[in-house]
Amino acid sequence: MGPGTDHSRRKLPLTAALGRTLAGVVATLAVGFFIAAVGFVGFLSQLRGAEIQPERKADGIVVLTGGSSRVSDAVELLAGGYGQRLLISGVHPTNDASDITRSLPEARSFINCCVDLDYSAINTRSNAAQTRRWATERGFKSLIVVTSNYHMPRAIVELSHAMPSMNLIPYAVVGEKWRDEPWWTSAPTLRLLLSEYAKYVAAEMRLRLADLGLDLAPEVEAPTGSVSRRPATAQAN
Repeated sequence: MGPGTDHSRRKLPLTAALGRTLAGVVATLAVGFFIAAVGFVGFLSQLRGAEIQPERKADGIVVLTGGSSRVSDAVELLAGGYGQRLLISGVHPTNDASDITRSLPEARSFINCCVDLDYSAINTRSNAAQTRRWATERGFKSLIVVTSNYHMPRAIVELSHAMPSMNLIPYAVVGEKWRDEPWWTSAPTLRLLLSEYAKYVAAEMRLRLADLGLDLAPEVEAPTGSVSRRPATAQAN
């Protein structure tokens, strides 16, 4: 038996090991993809396709800025008597009352009396922190949460963690594009949903680890007084 035969025999175990490793990687990726796909379907099942009026009133209303018509819908809820006060969380520092009264002149009286502004929140997590501070100061026990339908799952996760005893009532704002065409036919909408799903999963994982005492990203408290009582509007309405 020649030296070439021995060399071939040595290669066989190595080739088999590489094959098993590759098969394991492929199987792991397949399982991961399946879990992600199932999770994405579950995420989509939480998204409302139409705006539904809250089934009951609450102590207050909070709107998280960043999407089309969120603020105007929240003001309409305030005008309809669904809450005592409205917090607009995540207002751009350069905006003021004229921005919102220009688009909703009929709601001027409500805006002047019953709207508070949060200028410090820069993401959903800080939205939740500032909402907790605002609601605690006023002794509120229930809140109507206004944000876009695709953002609502993550918003509720963050708000529920920040205020475990608060009764949260979702009011999902549905954009025109969502109503006009199925999300799977629009590449921009699909990218938005995938991005939001990834953020939702990341928030869930972070908060579950925090509940176990593994807070990998401790919350940084905003300066006291970051919620203003001057009415204004948000950067994106």
